[in-house]
Amino acid sequence: MKNGTVSMRVRRYGGEILLSEGMQRMRTFQQHGTTTVFAHCVHVACMSLLIAERLHVQVDERAMVRGALLHDYFLYDWHISRKDHRWHGFRHAGTALRNATRDFELTDVEQDVIKKHMFPLNPALPSYRETAIVSLADKICAVREFMTSPGAQARALWQAFRPSEGGGQE
Repeated sequence: MKNGTVSMRVRRYGGEILLSEGMQRMRTFQQHGTTTVFAHCVHVACMSLLIAERLHVQVDERAMVRGALLHDYFLYDWHISRKDHRWHGFRHAGTALRNATRDFELTDVEQDVIKKHMFPLNPALPSYRETAIVSLADKICAVREFMTSPGAQARALWQAFRPSEGGGQE
């Protein structure tokens, strides 16, 4: 493993982000099942490093980790039914990017990771290897979190198909 363990590299490259007020707020929002948005973003950053390592892909690790930590920096609980939470899956990347650029100075790679991590749900193609890797890591972590969370499957099915306008999200 190059330059220390994965978690050490996440702390080294993303320490400022991890300690930020916004990131700490993310500890209070659920993401998938019982996993918080904060924990999910850390999982995605770690998984991104592991994927790049295992596939022997040269990446800007700092930019990839920072983008991964901020990819879901939307700063609200998307499980609460509200009109402005409709279409969360399609819109949250833009919200995360606006919040992240307000709170941090970001490189082009970091911005691309945040903006395009929902590919193919958002059709904009990743412009960098780091973006493609974070997008893949996000899907892997989401499935893992969803499948290992007690009762998560039943709750997600109920939310997806509950009788309300907007496909379960208001």
